[in-house]
Amino acid sequence: MLQKVDDTSAFVFDPRGRLESSETPLAPRPTALAGLRLGVLDNSKWNANKLLRGAAAALGEQVEFAAVTYYVKHSFSKDADPALIARIAAECDIVLTAIGDCGSCCSCCVRDSIALERLGRPAACIITTEFVQETKLTRAAIGMPGLLPVVIDHPVSSITAQEVAARVAQIVVQAQAVWLGRAA
Repeated sequence: MLQKVDDTSAFVFDPRGRLESSETPLAPRPTALAGLRLGVLDNSKWNANKLLRGAAAALGEQVEFAAVTYYVKHSFSKDADPALIARIAAECDIVLTAIGDCGSCCSCCVRDSIALERLGRPAACIITTEFVQETKLTRAAIGMPGLLPVVIDHPVSSITAQEVAARVAQIVVQAQAVWLGRAA
């Protein structure tokens, strides 16, 4: 759009806009998981609790955590309350959060994880295969493109117990890699 200022000058406006964000580094990664306090943030989506409890139990068979604490946010389509994020960061060393299997819940899970990362807590955010690209865009827009999600098969809301177990197996491997900074 061209806007004339006077007879000698004009401004040209670019309607495409511009994204300006500075990249925020990830929280420092631990060298091992044993003895750490695991926080589990459930966003109240259907089957999130089954996935998270299953993953925490399976992880507990491989890693001796100092504690495992569960938290619930009551709206999957809103970011977690800053007070809840601060509490999780104060009480835990690493965090597992789920589930991103649609538009708003996916971006909110990512933003919750980034908020925890900014407070120094490595966070593994679980999303489904259908939302990998959206997650990538959200992470870039917020300034933390290096935060890799845990990606499990889609869908989640209408799966059997056997399918929950298969997705838990995906979470166990990837979450450890994300926390330790070894994700591919």
